[in-house]
Amino acid sequence: MTSPRAARPLQLGPLRLANRLVGTAHASGAVAGGVPSPGDADYWRRRAAGGAAMLIVGGTVVSPNSANRNGNITEAWRPDVIAGLEARARAITEEGAVAACQLVHLGRETLGAELWSHPVAPTVVRSPREPTRPRALGPAEVDGIVDAFRASAVHAWSAGFPVVELHAAHGYLLAQFLSPVTNFGPDAATVSQRVRILDRIAAAIRDACPGLVLGVRVSAEGGDEAGLGMDGLCELLPHLSGFDYVNVTVGVRTTYVRDMAVTDPPLLDAVGRLRAAVATPLLVSQSFRTGASIDAALRSGADLVGVARPLIADPHFPRKMLTGRESAIRPCVSCNEDCRAFDPVLLCSVNPELAPPGESARPAYPLTLGPTRRSTDRRRIAVVGAGPAGLECAMRLRSDHDVTLFEGRDRIGGQLAIAADAPHRSGWRRLLDYYSGNLSAVTIRLGHRVSAAELEGFDDVVLAVGAEESLPREAAGTTALLTSQALAGGGEPLRGAGHVVVVDDGFGLWPAASSVEAALAAGAGLVTVLTPAAAFASGLPAEGRVQYLRRLSGQPVDVRVLSSIVAVSDGSVEFESTLSGARTRLDADRVVVAGERRSADWSLLAPGNPRVHVIGDALVPRKVAHAVAEGHAVAREYLLTAGG
Repeated sequence: MTSPRAARPLQLGPLRLANRLVGTAHASGAVAGGVPSPGDADYWRRRAAGGAAMLIVGGTVVSPNSANRNGNITEAWRPDVIAGLEARARAITEEGAVAACQLVHLGRETLGAELWSHPVAPTVVRSPREPTRPRALGPAEVDGIVDAFRASAVHAWSAGFPVVELHAAHGYLLAQFLSPVTNFGPDAATVSQRVRILDRIAAAIRDACPGLVLGVRVSAEGGDEAGLGMDGLCELLPHLSGFDYVNVTVGVRTTYVRDMAVTDPPLLDAVGRLRAAVATPLLVSQSFRTGASIDAALRSGADLVGVARPLIADPHFPRKMLTGRESAIRPCVSCNEDCRAFDPVLLCSVNPELAPPGESARPAYPLTLGPTRRSTDRRRIAVVGAGPAGLECAMRLRSDHDVTLFEGRDRIGGQLAIAADAPHRSGWRRLLDYYSGNLSAVTIRLGHRVSAAELEGFDDVVLAVGAEESLPREAAGTTALLTSQALAGGGEPLRGAGHVVVVDDGFGLWPAASSVEAALAAGAGLVTVLTPAAAFASGLPAEGRVQYLRRLSGQPVDVRVLSSIVAVSDGSVEFESTLSGARTRLDADRVVVAGERRSADWSLLAPGNPRVHVIGDALVPRKVAHAVAEGHAVAREYLLTAGG
């Protein structure tokens, strides 16, 4: 739905925001040696062109003792960073958005990256994510922190950012000052005492940058370490009336980037309470994906709604949302894979047009059989396989060529449909719904296993026939055994099984992890995981792994690491320690194996005359990102060579 509230302008200090949608803080990763590279400004220009009223640039630290060794976050205190900040701000403002710069000091946190310095904090309290305790800051050093924020704000302001946001959320340094768990003592006994550092920083920045709009980001949750519960946050908010806006989100490091298990915005039900506690414009963010949830937040009292990952997946999210084209938004699925890896820069699993600097699209290398043919005529193109690779290709070609999409199953999705059926993995359903709603003019033949003879009549053929999961030879001939793919549709095949054994392949990816949750959802009394690796679920994205393991907390799950399967029979599983070789036998009602995925034999479908492309898992089984990028690459070639 379209929200008329979201389309209304808002006066923020001296600035007029064109609507109520804000791109909240994240970083492009196009930064080298602490200084933005040219690709950074290009990234922000594309985001700003999508219609958000304001874009907040993150990944900007204020002090050398908060900078990491790899240099891929902006070091705002350095004078030589101003040119890069100017290019960044200019790119945003030239596209009609307000440019904001978020400033952060990590304190006792490291983001998992090596630092040149040592961690610091208000008091000596170790982070649960770090192996060592921080050193407590002395009074003179606190003065230095205040000045570091001031100097960094001056650089941002002089570079053309009319808005600066202080990051006091997610358990980073300013949040550590605000939390009674990490800031205690006679001079930090009350909220007003703990908030004093924010007051000092704000006063210093306003003195140095007259007319600057100054915001602050705070977060709920994590009250048992360096965060604030909702009660504590609402006690704090009245003390932030000196800021021009307050940005409220949730979580601490490793939990604030929510995974697919979160289907509704965590703060949506609390907006009314937050509105009552804060006197300035209120920005709420985290997991806002739909027009309905955005409108609900604005009706409940929010002045602005923030999105970050949806802008990464589709920079035109705001404009499409505001003009009633919600079904055309390429959705963020909350997989947290490429957008959290920064390898080499910010990328997105579902958006193939987000590419490394200098590239017009994500690099992809389909297998091509036959010469390139140039023609201005519409071509008859067969796409075989309705997984993500085939869907991306067919969708992009639908307006320019006559496309027929063949799928042997009775529904689209391939491996993606299996993943979407798993507990807490429904984010993939959003991507399938997007494809399904944007396949107009494509002839779709479900439940049809096409033959090579049928394909001879097409001008071009795209083979995206996917892969199948194989069982280990040790498990041959048993009726109690399933592949993880056999759980498509949910965990019903495990219903009534008291003890389920899940055999991981050692790579710790979602097939095994989801099989555990499917078994629990089916009512298993005990789930035993066998993995030859030294840890379980180690292949999941960092935030996803933390949140997944929290969901398993208190559940009847037993993990046996460094354990390899030896034999499976009806009623039992035998495994051995990969270190000692000692063997153990377990009684088991059902065994689920997350086995090797092997490409289907596409050669049997490759016709002799048409040009053929092989993409996705049919080429080599990998991630969704590869499948989507290869589907995009093939479609792009056809559009470039066929006059499309």
